[in-house]
Amino acid sequence: MPRLVRHDATGPIKIEPQDKPIFICGCGLTQKFPFCDGSHKTCKDEPEGKLVVYGPDKKTIVEEREEA
Repeated sequence: MPRLVRHDATGPIKIEPQDKPIFICGCGLTQKFPFCDGSHKTCKDEPEGKLVVYGPDKKTIVEEREEA
């Protein structure tokens, strides 16, 4: 069953448990979940106050609608 999960973050979450920091996806667009792969760069052009729906490839915007 598909579901809509809202993500407001437009960048990764930095975790420093060891010598090298780990970045966890905060936008939901990564192909390497839960790790950030830089896909959040797609979020920078999203219009303010709109709900943006991405397709299964997590790269293509299939719909923009007013935020509820």
